Amino acid sequence: MVTNPSFNAMLVSASLLLPIFLPVAAVAQTEGVVSTQTLVRADAKHENVIPNATAITLQLNGKSAQLTSLTQLPPSGAQVALLIDDGLSRSAGVQLNDLKNFANDLPPGTEVFIGYMRNGGIDAVVPFTTDHESAAAKVRLPIGAPGISASPYFCLSDFVKHWPGEGSAFADRGPVDLDGGAAGPKKARFVILLTNGVDPYNGSTSVLNQDSPYVEAAATDAQRAGVQVSAIYYSDAGFRGGRGSFSGQSYLQQVADATGGVLYNEGPINPVSLQPYFQEFAHDISETYVATFNADAGAGGHDHLLRLKMSSTVPKLKLRYPAEVRPGNQESGAQ
Repeated sequence: MVTNPSFNAMLVSASLLLPIFLPVAAVAQTEGVVSTQTLVRADAKHENVIPNATAITLQLNGKSAQLTSLTQLPPSGAQVALLIDDGLSRSAGVQLNDLKNFANDLPPGTEVFIGYMRNGGIDAVVPFTTDHESAAAKVRLPIGAPGISASPYFCLSDFVKHWPGEGSAFADRGPVDLDGGAAGPKKARFVILLTNGVDPYNGSTSVLNQDSPYVEAAATDAQRAGVQVSAIYYSDAGFRGGRGSFSGQSYLQQVADATGGVLYNEGPINPVSLQPYFQEFAHDISETYVATFNADAGAGGHDHLLRLKMSSTVPKLKLRYPAEVRPGNQESGAQ
């Protein structure tokens, strides 16, 4: 075979130029820019105020970015998990009717899950379902044995990292990965905890020792999974006294702030009724939007988190959102 040196040189030159003509999408993928979504609660003082993407400013890791869309979450696009501390005193039984009616405060079409936090995991009594009446009928009293919950933060981490799907111990829906994956469209994820919030593995409930790696890990795991975590503080009678109360509430507030949720009950006294908090929680979901924007995963890949900051140009419109977001997270319930 006879080769032509000039022709070969032309081929080499052409191959060197090929990367310049890669499609824009391929370049973006190389740079790690991915469409990302997060949940935003828009609390407007006036009911006729409907926020839009142009009225919200966005920063990612301190750099300005733009929303590409802002869509109100439909009831059928949400999954809500009520996780009850199985170590709560059985005096919590006075709230049994409110617990049973929890699902009935959620709008039709919203999926509800009810589980009990025990020994670092979740005892699922109601897998995700839209049959709210059936879910309410299966609610039981907490076991009430001291220390049985181990840590609500171990339980929360395990739950959000293995969000119930087909093939899981919690439901029969189809495997769900962080991006929705094979299970089909991912729905927006909400958790509400009923617990004293105490982390028994932190070593001390002193006001001088309020940093727990397990609480921080639970908040980070929830952020990576795109889960908004709220809580109702409910004390265990006599557990480490006021120091335990202070510690538990502080930790629950930390997780709620990190994920865009709310701590609904503050103070040392247990609520007379849980019903107002459940109703407020359901109302908050109705005011939740899905914000979509482009985020650069960068060298950290899609598993790292970006600092998130939002503000609104609409007067008296307050926004609640997670402190950090994982690039590529999708809240497909808005579609």
